[in-house]
Amino acid sequence: MDEKAQTPTSDRRDDESHRGGFGEFGGAESGLIDRAFREQIVLVGVQLAERTADEVDANLDELERLVDTAGADSVERIVQRRDAPDPATFVGRGKADEILDASLEHDADTVVFDDELSPAQQFNLERILKRTALDRTAVILDIFAQNATTLEGKAQVELAQLRYRLPRLRGRGRQLSQQAGGIGTRGPGETQLEVDRRRIQRRLARLEKDLRGLRRTRLNQRKSRRRSRYHTVAIVGYTNAGKSTLLRRLTGANVLVEDRLFATLDATTRRLQLPGGETVLVTDTVGFIKKLPTSLVEAFMSTLEEVAEADLLVHLVDASAAEPEMHIDVVRSVLREIGAGDVEELIAFNKCDAADGEVVRRLLERHEGSHAISSSSGDGVEELLLAVGDRLRHLTEITELRIPYSRGDVLAAVHREGEVLSEMHEDHGTLLHARLDDVSRSLFAEFATGDSQEPEVVGPASAQSGTQDADA
Repeated sequence: MDEKAQTPTSDRRDDESHRGGFGEFGGAESGLIDRAFREQIVLVGVQLAERTADEVDANLDELERLVDTAGADSVERIVQRRDAPDPATFVGRGKADEILDASLEHDADTVVFDDELSPAQQFNLERILKRTALDRTAVILDIFAQNATTLEGKAQVELAQLRYRLPRLRGRGRQLSQQAGGIGTRGPGETQLEVDRRRIQRRLARLEKDLRGLRRTRLNQRKSRRRSRYHTVAIVGYTNAGKSTLLRRLTGANVLVEDRLFATLDATTRRLQLPGGETVLVTDTVGFIKKLPTSLVEAFMSTLEEVAEADLLVHLVDASAAEPEMHIDVVRSVLREIGAGDVEELIAFNKCDAADGEVVRRLLERHEGSHAISSSSGDGVEELLLAVGDRLRHLTEITELRIPYSRGDVLAAVHREGEVLSEMHEDHGTLLHARLDDVSRSLFAEFATGDSQEPEVVGPASAQSGTQDADA
């Protein structure tokens, strides 16, 4: 039997630390998890007055998946019922001792709480537990750090991590940094804590400056796309809903597709031709999750602005998930937070080949105009694209134009630039109702009648009521 196994429980309660790879007990500086071994994790959930037991269990199920994605194993769950969090330890001293006993029993390296801990609560818990105490936010930040691949993604994650760590700096606070001798340098010196805090603040300033430059680049890219006059479609949804799989199905984009949380973080934009012939730009975005850290939302704002600037959101929902309605609510909450709450939304229930048919039927009934698809097999994708085209066309303003017969070039240009809904030949010219974007409306402004009402008869068949077709 090894030496550690022979150590009595009572003695180990007084150990100063544990080997956990999370945080400062052995974790790498770039992340919160040491990948050298699979850590053993105790999960803790608190059922407050406004929560049900089922909600807490579902939250812990998701937290367990997050921990697994981060590279660790859950060995125990502890749930506490209380009216309000304890200011000092969130769970109270008695429950903290119970968590310590469970950690010792399972030889756990780290304790992860489903709720966000204040810096003081985290510090007090680690003193009691003799091992790292983390919250859901720290685990999500660690996963993001693993999966960021681009320069912008890495900078955004590091910014969020440093904002999270700055108020939690501790340890070595009484140790004084060394200073060289000489006039003006004698004295007690700075504590190491002050040195660390100043270094992080300098790094934060540098990252914010770099991201402002990258944000300007993205802004210029969006301006270029607007000049191309292509509509933009953003695929949004809960993490692991299948957004990257759908983008690959639609455009053949070489994006990472894995069945795990937050597999892709960087926005990818590709060109797509819809069944009606329209060309649109489709963007796959980072997935959302319950209790998404505010620091991450702020750090990824330049990426999330792609969503707020889109003409249409394809809201992808995992129909096989345990709580698809909760996923919808969470995504819509984040969309409101980033200023995209008013963007037109089209819901598509994905993974319907793996979901219960009756569940899918109820979801479709509950959400009018939604579609059932399978990104992996392609079922229902063609119908979804037809719906995307219809939604985008209805977002374009209808303009009434009266074009003289002598300006056949203008008539042909209207057919090229927009969608002609009706065409009627009058005594002195052709009366058109067409869907035109802002640029096209300005081009044909001199021919506009000022009436933008949609005609009673919509579609190409209405042109037959006139005397000749525009292309004749």
